[in-house]
Amino acid sequence: MTDLQDTDPALASAKAATLIESLPWLRRFRDQVIVVKYGGNAMVSEELQDAFAADMAYLRYVGVKPVVVHGGGPQISSMLDRLAIPSEFKGGYRVTSTEAISVVRMVLTGQINPQLVGKINTHGPLATGLSGEDAGLFGGRRRGVTVDGIEHDLGRVGHVVEVDPQPVLDQLAAGRIPVVSSIAPDLDHPGHSLNVNADAAAAALAVALKASKLVVLTDVPGLYADWPNRDSLVSHLTSTELRAMLPSLESGMIPKMTACLDAVEGGVDTAAIIDGRVPHSVLVEIFTSKGIGTEVVQG
Repeated sequence: MTDLQDTDPALASAKAATLIESLPWLRRFRDQVIVVKYGGNAMVSEELQDAFAADMAYLRYVGVKPVVVHGGGPQISSMLDRLAIPSEFKGGYRVTSTEAISVVRMVLTGQINPQLVGKINTHGPLATGLSGEDAGLFGGRRRGVTVDGIEHDLGRVGHVVEVDPQPVLDQLAAGRIPVVSSIAPDLDHPGHSLNVNADAAAAALAVALKASKLVVLTDVPGLYADWPNRDSLVSHLTSTELRAMLPSLESGMIPKMTACLDAVEGGVDTAAIIDGRVPHSVLVEIFTSKGIGTEVVQG
């Protein structure tokens, strides 16, 4: 109680009001799985990494079951540049050569995953690292992408076409926070790995886990109906409305919004994209009435 008494009474009351506002959401999400896709700018700032790790620990301690799926675009690009390996994007997806896939795998599973696990574990022995290649968690098949009516090959890039959620469920049953890197074995080429889009992987895992919510961190405040008009931020829309908007979206936003659409159409109650550059944006989205970013529901 000392900390609360030592603060300004108005500030203390505001803190209490915030806690009370979270009550219905604590009740709703207790014992529920929430899948959080972590990536983008939230990854490259030490302050934001620490805030995200604290958010995941908080969720776990109040009885929610968070599952983290991460990509690593900025770090992968940096490592490819350092190694002078060419890299390009088509339709929002990274073209991944045989040479590049080993770097992708190393960065995701060998660098980012243990770093994030370590950050969360500063709050207690909570997190454990998994790869999409572990225990048959993901199974992938190669994919291309169509840009302006032309099909492009993406190399060692794939869809997640199979999910066995048991490795994640085992960790949840043990009271842990699974942290999953977005790489998958190639079902058609045993022994090969595929770079799978982390947004799509998070959506597929959320569906397989029967999650209550999917939260996708990005580096914009949300979906804009008329980008770059910043007054056109959409706070809520249905899957039908989103499907109609998809063809007109910026290429980088398409994978994120497609992930939200796939999740809610697969049975996840709600999906949201939120601004990962805002500290504790995950908690604002989950535990406040207004939330943050853009929420998608079935309808």
